[in-house]
Amino acid sequence: MKCTVLVFWTLLWLLYSSMSSPLRTPMAGNQFTSFIFISFVLGQTHSADDTYSSVMPRTVTALAGSCVQIPCTFNISNFEDKCKRAESNNGIWLKNQSQYASKYSFVAFNCSEDFIRGFSDIKITGDFNKRNCSTVFYNIMMNHSGHYYFRMEIDPNVFRTTFNPNTADSSDSSKTVKIIVIDSPQPPEFNPSELPYVMEESTVNLSCSAEAPCPTQRPTISWSNIPESARITKQLQEKPDKTVFSYVTFKASYTDHKKNITCTATYPRNTHDAFSAETTLILRVLFPPKETHIFITPSVGTNVTLTCKSKASPSNNLNYTWYKRGQEMPISWGKKINLSRTHSQESYFCIAQNKHGKQASKDFQLKDDRQSEFSHLVIYGCTGGLLAFVLLSAGFFYRMRTKASRQGHVTGKDQAEGKNIDMMAIYVNNDIVISKNGEKKGTDDLHYSEIDFSKLQTGHKTREHPNNGPVTEYAVVQMIERKRQINSDQQMDQLYAEVQKK
Repeated sequence: MKCTVLVFWTLLWLLYSSMSSPLRTPMAGNQFTSFIFISFVLGQTHSADDTYSSVMPRTVTALAGSCVQIPCTFNISNFEDKCKRAESNNGIWLKNQSQYASKYSFVAFNCSEDFIRGFSDIKITGDFNKRNCSTVFYNIMMNHSGHYYFRMEIDPNVFRTTFNPNTADSSDSSKTVKIIVIDSPQPPEFNPSELPYVMEESTVNLSCSAEAPCPTQRPTISWSNIPESARITKQLQEKPDKTVFSYVTFKASYTDHKKNITCTATYPRNTHDAFSAETTLILRVLFPPKETHIFITPSVGTNVTLTCKSKASPSNNLNYTWYKRGQEMPISWGKKINLSRTHSQESYFCIAQNKHGKQASKDFQLKDDRQSEFSHLVIYGCTGGLLAFVLLSAGFFYRMRTKASRQGHVTGKDQAEGKNIDMMAIYVNNDIVISKNGEKKGTDDLHYSEIDFSKLQTGHKTREHPNNGPVTEYAVVQMIERKRQINSDQQMDQLYAEVQKK
């Protein structure tokens, strides 16, 4: 800086001397030219002594509601000597204009004054002593998009300049850091971007990466539709830009063929809910025929078609060969074969083959339709007979159980009534009376006879009619044993006859 001032005053003195002298000699002109040359050399020496450069990304993408970090490093000639003479190192960020003193300049951040304009917070996370000027802009909004310039000031008046990143020509102010603010994140990237065909049982390595512009709100990466045996590892890459990587490793299986493997990056934000972006990759696996089998159409009838099906990759050049069990030579080629049922049972199988291998199906027995129908009738008949037997057995046991229950009820009732049946009274009118002492009173008319269990008494009673009518006497015959009961009309007649005789 002092050298520049000296050259400047020297040039002014020479110019003044040449204009004030009345005579201009060739020697004076040569001296003036020499001073100009010397001044140019001194100016170049000063520029070489104060060379500087910086390394920053030309563009950084920020997610609205999150933060963004601008990685920044610089190099200044004789930086250590300048730091010894410095009292402070200040970092300044300008927006849209590189001129610091211009009236159009917009100072977004000045660390020496703790000044922040247009942002909620800005912090220089790098260490100036280590030539690191990395800065984090927090709570980025959509209106924060624009070009930003970094300015370095080593005070007092040791070194001051505005850096232009990624260019050797420091006078080119058209190149700077551009912050692009987006409302939705960029989808993650696969490596490789398109997975080629992989052979079955081979090891597959996939990586998925997502930008991490905000160091305090890094995205998380998740996988979907990957094999259960897959192993996942994660890594954070610091340079050149902060990027989150996730790796997945697994062995390819034929069941994974044409699977859509998805990588999802989820970004946390301050002002909104977490936002997710995903990328899908199709996995293609090469394998020999698998799950080879035969099916028949129609299921009944004399003429049928057998079809051989198999899974394979590639499948466009899959070949099918048909064999009859017991014969060495093939009987047909192609996916389908037409056959007629015969009285005998015949077995067939097919072999599917591609360039990676082959597989044979299980034997398929082609049976006679009539035998099949007879077998069905036998099966249906046996099933129906068994069902009828079960129903009849259930009805029989139910009937036997009901009958046993009724007999038990009747027996209990008889036992309860047996106590009162042991005593029976026969009531007759006064024409024929059997009294306790054996006397008889006669009349030819029998009025009534009755058995009353509720009024049984020992002994006898007589009562007179209230109108002096015939007197009815009641005789009670007490049966000592239940076996002496008169249970039939014949016994009653005999008893009546014996009473008349007496």
